[in-house]
Amino acid sequence: MFIGEYQHNVDIKGRLIIPSKFREQLGDNFIVTKGLDKCLFIFPLEEWNKFEDKLKTLPISSKDARAFTRFFFAGAAECELDKQGRIMIPANLREYAQTDKETYIIGVSNRLEVWNSENWEQYNKEDDLSYDAIAEKMAMLGI
Repeated sequence: MFIGEYQHNVDIKGRLIIPSKFREQLGDNFIVTKGLDKCLFIFPLEEWNKFEDKLKTLPISSKDARAFTRFFFAGAAECELDKQGRIMIPANLREYAQTDKETYIIGVSNRLEVWNSENWEQYNKEDDLSYDAIAEKMAMLGI
């Protein structure tokens, strides 16, 4: 399980240090893709395969389902850690998430998210981010 929040910088070559706490859980190879809310998702292969299986069940006849599936697969890249515990984030993903310098790497249960630091700080300050309202909606989903 991935938990916690860490700050790291993307270097000039597009490399990002993955916190040591997360490295073993990621494994040798993992998937980096566009995430929701203008962040990047990093999935261990096992979790990516589970996510992929769920996306495969979406009806191909649904325009929204096709768009949702394309969103995740078209931007996906298989990555690995270098000897210093860094990953090379492809340019298209860095551009999408605006991760050119300071980032937050957060653990979100089965995946990591990589956020531009300004976007993460803004997300946490948003007035409409009412955890009470979100909790009520989650209760309706049985959580």
